[in-house]
Amino acid sequence: MIRKTGRILTAVLTGVLAISLVGCGSQNQTQSSSGAQQTSDAAVTLTGAGSTFVQPLLLQQVAEYQKSHSNVTINYQGGGSGFGIQHLSDQTIDFGATDAFMTDDQLSKAQGGKVLQLPVALGAVTLSYNVPGIPEHIKISPENLANIYFGKIKNWNDPALAKDNPDVKFPDLAIIPIHRSEGSGTTSIFTHYLSAISPDWNSQVGSGTSVNWPNPTGKALGAKGNPGVAGAVKSTSGAIGYIELAYALQNKIPYAYMLNKDGKWVLPSLEGASADAASFQVPDDMRVNIVNGPGAEAYPISGFSWALIYQNQTDKAKGTAMVNFLNWALHDGQKLAPSLSYVPLPDNLTARETAMLKTVTSGGQPLLK
Repeated sequence: MIRKTGRILTAVLTGVLAISLVGCGSQNQTQSSSGAQQTSDAAVTLTGAGSTFVQPLLLQQVAEYQKSHSNVTINYQGGGSGFGIQHLSDQTIDFGATDAFMTDDQLSKAQGGKVLQLPVALGAVTLSYNVPGIPEHIKISPENLANIYFGKIKNWNDPALAKDNPDVKFPDLAIIPIHRSEGSGTTSIFTHYLSAISPDWNSQVGSGTSVNWPNPTGKALGAKGNPGVAGAVKSTSGAIGYIELAYALQNKIPYAYMLNKDGKWVLPSLEGASADAASFQVPDDMRVNIVNGPGAEAYPISGFSWALIYQNQTDKAKGTAMVNFLNWALHDGQKLAPSLSYVPLPDNLTARETAMLKTVTSGGQPLLK
């Protein structure tokens, strides 16, 4: 499974950050299993930006979409969730992607009116590390994880780590915590988890796409995007960092067991992320953090990625192309999720999201038929 996932991800992650979907110019309509009709009588180009968490899945969905939909070009640039939110708010892109839903304050500043936030993926965030001579999967308790990022646990042979891993001989090696350097939804997921399990973290650092990272040892490092953190961990002896599961598998970086709310040691997995999400109710506006949910199988550092679009589209052709692509991604496109280490969205959620897409209008007319 890991080898298969790695082969697929290699093709996706080592490619360019933008994929163009250009068809043959057919005048016919096609229909997918989601029931969304596509017209291909005019060329349309869409631009999106934001989350690197969901980027591997989104790029693969775009590549698949081009096989049956013509004259639509979709360019997507990573850069982090904050990047996507900012550029959507400024109306310099057609859609954004984020792993941290927009706050009330951010929504009030969006220049194009009401923003719809649509979950398009569910995944797990790993704690990955580079420590010579230790197993591929060690155990890191919530308390120890918080203390590593507080800078209180400074060395890999600290007795607190040895207590949870009695059979592991840790080296005398300094811990180098790696974190995101830009506004990041993966940071939001990770810091919401730390805030949930550590009152000190909640009161002293807090959660969000950007935080003031403790660095009492002076060794903590920042890196841009999930690819940047993965690269920093892989190239830095003693490093530990948080990255989406797909990037850990692609880069063959070891990652840790985490102790969940039910007191079970669990590895990040599709099943674990799904079990974590299952204990949360998704509200009408789709804004929910799903970290540290109950359940023996739940992996506690999990989260959604959202597509961000304006409910009112000023360009009818672009708006129609966008809602049709997103509707496809929420239905047919979910079949690609497991092979890229994401959880397919449940049918009841995608049905609600389809209803939301039907409220997208241009000139007062709905765009999704």
